Amino acid sequence: MSATSHPAPAVNPFYFAAWRWHFYAGLFVIPFLMMLALTGGVMMIYSSVSNELGQAPNVVASGPALPVSAQARAAAAAVPGGMLTTFIAPESATRPAFFELSKDGASFAVAVDPYKGTVLNAQNEATTIRALAERIHGTLLIGDLGDRLIEAAASLTILLIATGLYLWWPRSGGLVQAFVPRLSARGRGLWKELHKATGIWIAAFLFLFMLSGLAWTGIWGDKFVKPWSSFPAEKWDNVPLSDLTHASLNLSPLHEVPWGLELTPLPASGSAAGRPAVPQPVVLDTVAQWAAANGFAGQYRLSLPMSETGVYTVSIDARNGDGFTPSDDRFVHIDQYTGNILADIRYADYKPVAKLMAWGIGLHKGMAGTWNFVFNLVYLALVLFLCVSGIVMWWKRRPSGVGRLAAPPMPRELPLWKGAILVGLAVSLAFPMAGIALICVLAVDMLVLTRVPALKRAFS
Repeated sequence: MSATSHPAPAVNPFYFAAWRWHFYAGLFVIPFLMMLALTGGVMMIYSSVSNELGQAPNVVASGPALPVSAQARAAAAAVPGGMLTTFIAPESATRPAFFELSKDGASFAVAVDPYKGTVLNAQNEATTIRALAERIHGTLLIGDLGDRLIEAAASLTILLIATGLYLWWPRSGGLVQAFVPRLSARGRGLWKELHKATGIWIAAFLFLFMLSGLAWTGIWGDKFVKPWSSFPAEKWDNVPLSDLTHASLNLSPLHEVPWGLELTPLPASGSAAGRPAVPQPVVLDTVAQWAAANGFAGQYRLSLPMSETGVYTVSIDARNGDGFTPSDDRFVHIDQYTGNILADIRYADYKPVAKLMAWGIGLHKGMAGTWNFVFNLVYLALVLFLCVSGIVMWWKRRPSGVGRLAAPPMPRELPLWKGAILVGLAVSLAFPMAGIALICVLAVDMLVLTRVPALKRAFS
């Protein structure tokens, strides 16, 4: 297609408008999508080799395991001056136990042979390949600014999906043919066929991945969705509540608390509330013994109280690889003085959106078994191909002139423009960062690119 200012009248001008928005959205989104796919793949592969806390070899089961307190002393010796915060039980008889210790604002993960009490690995959790990949995945290593840029990219990906579906929608032939690329095409035509077919096959999954990822972002996730989807602490009758929320249990760089609990206040120790559970003395060993006898098998987490009103928290969260499915999720809070259970939160207690997020995040991370892991790797490869094919299509279509972006032309008259504005407003209200990005692009397109001849030529 020639890069003239206005398409021929016989061509649907709304198609060109959708193509132009698809192009601009892709211009911003493609680098982020490639980064998210690559870092997501790194995190999945790293976690599948060991776990999210670091690499450690298997152990030989040689009799009964040492008391957890003895293992903890070995872990503490590996991080002098560190404060023990969490015990992560071995996922099987041949895997080590992990301990998290806090020191100077950093969180250290120590792998311990539960039978010999020897330290197998100790490192700052922020220095693992997985932790680095997660920080790039979530913030681009530039904090809140990176979070906002990624949220805008994820939001605009939804616009990219919508415009892509409109461009793909078959206007001749049938739907079946539209799902299968014409491999007989050549040059840019073949790349276009592969791009369209790949896009339509992964569109629904890409949308779900973006939604589950957006739930962790600072604006749409923390300000819009999470506040009205969190577990209601008022369900705990006659239990004193702490000023701290469950998010305070995220002492490491990793998100170790379920999405639906992060904003929920923690119970507080120091009253006669709750029902009896752990016998006296209430210490690490007795709490671990109670957990093993009350449904906590394999890998689970035991968080220690960090203050005078803190609680012991025993938890299984499938998103961390503790259980096989989110329906196994369970958080039990125990008074550090009386041993009474102050709260016992299970998957069935989650609000509907929190249940969806529990499944969505688990599937997003490839934690629901081998099939999920393999599917995600194939999906990530297709996302990368979608991005590369879009770049190749643009490269083959670009004009020969130097410094030309070759954006699709803006039609002179746009039918159904009121409907397009309503769709844009709906997207902006649902995803604020997408709205901000749309306004910026629209302002630049209408107020700058179309009015400055040099820029108009460069972007045409």
